[in-house]
Amino acid sequence: MEEKLLTRKERERLTRRDEIFAAALRLFSEKGYHNVSMHEIAEKAEFAIGTLYKFFENKEALYKALVMDQASKFHDALNSAIEDICGDEVQRIRKYVKAKGEVFMENTAMIRLYFAETRGASFNIKAGLDTEIRQMYEEFLHKLASVFESGIKKRLFKKILNPYYLAVAIDSLTNAFLLLWLDNPEKHPYSENVDTMMKIFFENIMLA
Repeated sequence: MEEKLLTRKERERLTRRDEIFAAALRLFSEKGYHNVSMHEIAEKAEFAIGTLYKFFENKEALYKALVMDQASKFHDALNSAIEDICGDEVQRIRKYVKAKGEVFMENTAMIRLYFAETRGASFNIKAGLDTEIRQMYEEFLHKLASVFESGIKKRLFKKILNPYYLAVAIDSLTNAFLLLWLDNPEKHPYSENVDTMMKIFFENIMLA
């Protein structure tokens, strides 16, 4: 099935939306959701305030769309890493660990928003976001768990834990190292710690 080609007007609209997202992401990550106004976002994006309201009903709608857009890109990158069937299960998980760092390091503003701002947003905003993002996250964890399950069946890994718990554990470990990197990039370079994470995690679950 051929993909539908976008018209020039549709391409221009997507470009404008991306420019609004870029401005909003930077401001939200630097100042926090509650300390940013639609006027500031419009000024940062170099658009008239009316242009923003043509795209988004209000700041809350913009924020929700931004977080979902970023979360979708983030999870697409991680899914691509573990769906790459080149190599065994250990190599696929290494690709995931590496890709997670790369996708965040390409956008520091995103990692700040992902780890900090979503927890500080109003409950009304979270109520609209949590279900969708939690579902996206759960789907990814189950996909990651299937890689562990495959490794167990091939006797690469010990059958010591539920594969889902292994997925949660490796995800939590990478989050911890991302937070270290965010706090002090020079002292805790994520990319240079991929081997460290792999060693910490797999030392106790690999079969000899």
